[in-house]
Amino acid sequence: MLLADDQALLRSAFRVLVDSEPDMVVVGEAADGARAVELARAERADVVLMDIRMPGTDGLAATRMISADPELSAVRVVMLTTFEVDEYVVQSLRAGASGFLGKGAEPEELLNAIRIAAAGEALLSPAATKGLIATFLAQGGGDAGEGPGATEYAERLAALTGREREVLVLVAGGLSNDRIGERLAVSPLTVKTHVNRAMAKLGARDRAQLVVVAYESGLVRPRAD
Repeated sequence: MLLADDQALLRSAFRVLVDSEPDMVVVGEAADGARAVELARAERADVVLMDIRMPGTDGLAATRMISADPELSAVRVVMLTTFEVDEYVVQSLRAGASGFLGKGAEPEELLNAIRIAAAGEALLSPAATKGLIATFLAQGGGDAGEGPGATEYAERLAALTGREREVLVLVAGGLSNDRIGERLAVSPLTVKTHVNRAMAKLGARDRAQLVVVAYESGLVRPRAD
């Protein structure tokens, strides 16, 4: 994995933690987004732990560059943020990030987040999904004109089966495959199959992008509470 943060002390602490795990290794460190993109292209790391605010090329711009590069389609970006509810995080999800993590996370939470991202899952808690994503995406947070238009969304959603749409709504609610399986009385493996098919039909690179599509298309709307 790669570490991208302008604070050397924080990078050092993360490196010690990650390198202590038998199934993880840090292959590079960057103090700004431009260097993070260079290392992502050179090292092909599974996961980039990316700070949002860095001098020069920030984490948001770097995430866009990584996500736009077809050769880096397997690279997952996890954004580091001081505040869980942060408009920049939503913009990062739009740009292709797989999720985000607070800088104050416990060590086990950080390691678990890296493993989740490496497995291609979205690192989005139910609270973050309902609060942050619903607030900013559904109320027009971010730059106007980003993403597909309403017509294209309608065409994409029309390609989904009824069950795939149902699963998409539950994914956007922050539920895990296990929880969705319990709700629909099917196995987690069946849920995963529906999720993967929905991603393919909607052009989403991972589960986090399914959440973005669900809200921006209007399929899922924020609750007043």
